[in-house]
Amino acid sequence: MREVLVIGGNRYFGKRLIARLLAAGDRVTVLNRGSTPPPPGAGQLIADRDDEASLAAAVGERTFDVVVDQVCYTPRQAAIARRVFTGRTARYVMTSTVEVYEYEDVLAEPLGEDVLDPARVVVTPELPWQDPEFVAAHYGEGKRQAEAVFAAGPPFPHVVVRVAHVLGGADDFTGRLAHYADRIRTGEPIAVAVPNRPATYIDVEEIADFLFWVTRQDFTGPVNAASHGPLGTEDIVAAVVAALGGAWPAVRYQPVEVGAVSPFSFARAYPMATTRAESLGFVFSHTKDWLTRAVAETLGVN
Repeated sequence: MREVLVIGGNRYFGKRLIARLLAAGDRVTVLNRGSTPPPPGAGQLIADRDDEASLAAAVGERTFDVVVDQVCYTPRQAAIARRVFTGRTARYVMTSTVEVYEYEDVLAEPLGEDVLDPARVVVTPELPWQDPEFVAAHYGEGKRQAEAVFAAGPPFPHVVVRVAHVLGGADDFTGRLAHYADRIRTGEPIAVAVPNRPATYIDVEEIADFLFWVTRQDFTGPVNAASHGPLGTEDIVAAVVAALGGAWPAVRYQPVEVGAVSPFSFARAYPMATTRAESLGFVFSHTKDWLTRAVAETLGVN
């Protein structure tokens, strides 16, 4: 029986990961602030992960075979976690994001992990990483710098999983697909970036499968996680239209060069290659295998 600690992860693909760990016979402990109970079968530690003393006190003398950090968004959080868990875990898995590649813009060759070497990322701890609004506005940069903290010396046994945009699940709390459904029903225009590039996606069940698989491997460093087949805004809109059924006004797109655009509309393309993961033994699906089902279940339609 492995001892696994999951930091955050009480909802969406985090709770699916916990279910998989429990089903495999792992002893799972969830660490959070205590506002929500852990899933049935899991234990709980209560701490503020932004408070090093609180985190260290909650962990105490415990050690873990694997720690899965679902809510590390800043270099400050990464530095605290690294200090607390050094010598207390054999494997630290940080859930990162495709947004670490947000400064890239490629339409042909997907991006391998080596395009972004965390060891070469400059860390700026003096920035206001304790400000939630700043963190939300610098999501990709926060994840980049968090990766850099774990990659710095001395060696720390870690993996960073760069997750594509996640779709699917009736419990998708983001409201992104509902944004499209509302505009399709009312005939309102859908604001899109100029240019409007395709992006990489992954099914909610598949990313839970992948994270579970990662906990049982021994490789380290960054690894991309994405289904094959990038999707453009039009692909997602078509899936939403099909899921809604019936007759609706013709979809209208409103190009926006400066200003807010709809979810899943990107002015840059940064598709991820999954060669590393697949060479290590995990084979990803294609978006066409699950897009229709994922959209329908999120929108709550049959």
